[in-house]
Amino acid sequence: MRHLNYNHLLYFWTVAREGSITKASELLHITPQTISGQIKLLEETIGEPLFKRQGRGLLLTETGQVVHIYADEIFSIGSELTQRLRSKEPGKPLELNIGIVNSIAKLIAYRIIEPVLNLDDPVRIICLEGDLEKLLSDLAIHKLDLILSDRLMPTGLSVKAYNHILGESTVSFFAQKRMAVSYRKKFPESLNEAPMLMPVSTHTLRRSLDDWFEKIGVTPKIVAEFDDSALLKAFGEAAVGIFPAPTAIKNEVEHMYHSSVIGEVKELKETYYAISPERKIKHPGVMSITENARTEFFK
Repeated sequence: MRHLNYNHLLYFWTVAREGSITKASELLHITPQTISGQIKLLEETIGEPLFKRQGRGLLLTETGQVVHIYADEIFSIGSELTQRLRSKEPGKPLELNIGIVNSIAKLIAYRIIEPVLNLDDPVRIICLEGDLEKLLSDLAIHKLDLILSDRLMPTGLSVKAYNHILGESTVSFFAQKRMAVSYRKKFPESLNEAPMLMPVSTHTLRRSLDDWFEKIGVTPKIVAEFDDSALLKAFGEAAVGIFPAPTAIKNEVEHMYHSSVIGEVKELKETYYAISPERKIKHPGVMSITENARTEFFK
C-alpha cells in the first residue's frame, strides 16, 4: 500500500464526522467535488471503500470505521504536538483557543476565563462565540482547545470530547434602579403582566424560565427577545423591561448596568460546563479555568 496522504485523511475524517460531503465542504471551505476526488484517492491507496450510501447520507464501511478510529488519534496527537511546540518557542506564549456558547452571559464567561490571565507563564487567549454545534465542529478539528457551555454536549455526535462540570448559579431578576422598586414587593407575583426581556427560545435558560412562569401561574409581558445576553442587559439598563441574569454576577450586573435585583429564584439554576477533547485535562490554561471555577467562583 502506498503512503497515506494526510490531507486526504483529513477530508475523510471530516466527512465521517459531519455525515455528508456537503457539510464537510462548508466546514473546510473546499468544493464537494474536490473532497469527493480526494476521498476516492484515499480509497485507492487503502484498496477498499470507506463509505457506503444510505439514502442521502453516508455510512462508514467496516474499513472506514477502523480508519476513522486511527484518524481520531492522529489528529488528536497532532493538536497536542502543535500546542507543545508553541509553548517551547522562545518568547511566544502558549495559545488557548476558547469557544463560548452564545447563550452564556459575557460576564460569566469573563469570570470563568479570568484566572488564565494570572498564570505565571503567559497564555494568549483567543475567544470565539457561536452555537454549540458549530463550536463542537471546530473542537473536533482542533481549532479550539475548550468550549464553555451552559448545556452538556449532545449525545450521538461523532465528536471525541468530554464534559467537565464547572459549577452552577441561581437566577435573579434585575431592572433599572427606579423601576426595580415597584416590582420588588410581592415578588414573584409582581412579575405578572410586567415588561420582560427574555433570551430567545433556543437558549437553555429560556426553557427553564417558561416552565417556571407556568408553574407559579405568572404571565409576564414579553417586550423583546435576545440571542445576545449583553444586549439584553443593555435594554434592561434603558428601563425597557425586567431581565434575568445569573446571581453569581449580581454585583457586576448592578454596577455595569445601573440595575438592582428584584428577587432571586433558588429553583432556577444555570449549570456551566467545560467541553474538552481530552478526558484528563492537560493544558495549563484549561486546568486553571476548571480548578478556579469549582473551588472559587461557583463554590
